Amino acid sequence: MGELGRLEALRLAGLTAAADPGMDRFARLVTRFLDVPVAMVSLLETDRQVFPGMVGLAEPWATWRRTPLSHSFCQHVVATGRPLVLNDSRLDALTCASLAIPDLQVIAYAGMPLTDADGHVLGSLCAIDHQPREWTEGELQDLEDLTAACSVELRLRIASERIRRDRDQADLLLRASVELGHSRGLTDVASRLRSLFEGPLEPSYVGLLLTDGRGLWRVVDPEHAQPVEVTIDRLDMDSGFPSTKAMREQRTVFVPDRDALVAGFSPEAVAGYDSLGLRSALCIPLARGRGVLMWCWDSPHILEVTEEAVLTAVGGYVSQAVERTLFVEARLSTAEQLQAAMLTELPLVPGLDMAALYLPATDQDMVGGDWYDAYPLRHPAASGQSSLMLSIGDIIGHDVQAAAVMGQVRSMLRQATLDHPAHSPAAALAAVDGAFEALPLGPGATAVHARLDPQGGRWRLTWSNAGHPPPLLRAPDGDVATLGEHDLLLLGSPGGPARHDQERELPRGGVLLLYTDGLVERRGEDIDASIQEVAAVFSTLGDRPLPLLLEALAHRLEDVPQRDDVAVLVLRLT
Repeated sequence: MGELGRLEALRLAGLTAAADPGMDRFARLVTRFLDVPVAMVSLLETDRQVFPGMVGLAEPWATWRRTPLSHSFCQHVVATGRPLVLNDSRLDALTCASLAIPDLQVIAYAGMPLTDADGHVLGSLCAIDHQPREWTEGELQDLEDLTAACSVELRLRIASERIRRDRDQADLLLRASVELGHSRGLTDVASRLRSLFEGPLEPSYVGLLLTDGRGLWRVVDPEHAQPVEVTIDRLDMDSGFPSTKAMREQRTVFVPDRDALVAGFSPEAVAGYDSLGLRSALCIPLARGRGVLMWCWDSPHILEVTEEAVLTAVGGYVSQAVERTLFVEARLSTAEQLQAAMLTELPLVPGLDMAALYLPATDQDMVGGDWYDAYPLRHPAASGQSSLMLSIGDIIGHDVQAAAVMGQVRSMLRQATLDHPAHSPAAALAAVDGAFEALPLGPGATAVHARLDPQGGRWRLTWSNAGHPPPLLRAPDGDVATLGEHDLLLLGSPGGPARHDQERELPRGGVLLLYTDGLVERRGEDIDASIQEVAAVFSTLGDRPLPLLLEALAHRLEDVPQRDDVAVLVLRLT
């Protein structure tokens, strides 16, 4: 870890093969104090030395500000951690073969180690002469003092970068808590997680792997699939990868570099990482054994305490997001099956085109008390074609209890309709009023119950409204009428006045829209204004195919918290 720590300190210092005013100033001071032609602030990277501070080098080195290690005396200072003082480098066994002698004319050399606060030797501050030289004690003392000052400058830069990075990591933690708290679905979790770590200094890969009991599978954002997600999309639990080890042992696994990968993991893992250009990884198991969150870098990485704490906290947020998502998906699956069993499959009726939409509330049980219904009567009308019963309603509440009551009320409304000789919508609603009074069905409901009768190529609508939002009727020219006639009392109100049927002839090519209040009711907004907004969309888009019309109506709800479920039934008279 010593070399990794040294390289990390170099990275934090932010200096490379480019002129830096502060470092150039130290080089000038060395030439002035020691009266030498060349002075350099030399920093040792993995395979080269760079000169952010330099005075006196000949071209092309002065422009390049770097050399390979074959030209480096600085590497010996870094290796020993001690000053290197040579009166004539050609006579010293350590340096006599160095290409720095013929190419850079490094004959006399005095280099002092530049260190960070942790004692890592980052490079050297050196004085160079082109001829043999006896360095005096005073000159070496001056060079040592300047080296101490240059080291302080490097430490300040490293500390400033650490403070900035800590601030960025605190910001990352805040953003993670917000972003992951709003995630919807596992793919969205993976997408939001990836966006949190975008940037040139961030990990090359951030991945979410979940377990299915036999192994780990990657959660992939299809729009931003990474090479690793295509190459290694699934891992057996007993495979020798860092992620599976973290999963098996339920602990954080950190791989700082390729050497650690080779020493601790399978050849398959090494080959996989090599093929993707990855050199280091951090794997954190998710809570309750759900999976593993991993970060990979394309170079050796040193994991500092603050960074590990932040990434572990991010892992906690991801765990919560995954738990919430899996819980919601399980409930949604159950709710969808339950609701699908309760909602009607629309019948095929000559002369009518029908479509329906149901959207559950998102903050309860993902199932609710809204319903629609459509079924032909058993006895044909005078025209020889069967009449059609329609209803839409809303049991108060949007949870499993409301869904159970909805199923009972819908069945009772059907039975009451079929038992009444004239199939009066008002009479059927009145019968259900009595059932609410006799049975523990809850606080009540709203509903529109209607009958469509064919009459010589046209249709007549008879309906009764029990406190429900009014149906909308669109004429072929786009004009939308509100069928506002209704009885004020809710379905289930005891001792109320008699219910009434309303009638209207529907135009050929007309479109009838029945809906529940979830489509139009917004907190703090006037419901009548919302109904007019729906009417405007209906007027503009009502000539579209019915599934596209329903899609447009649902689009209005995308940016609004869905606190109530929504049912819509639409018919076109063809």
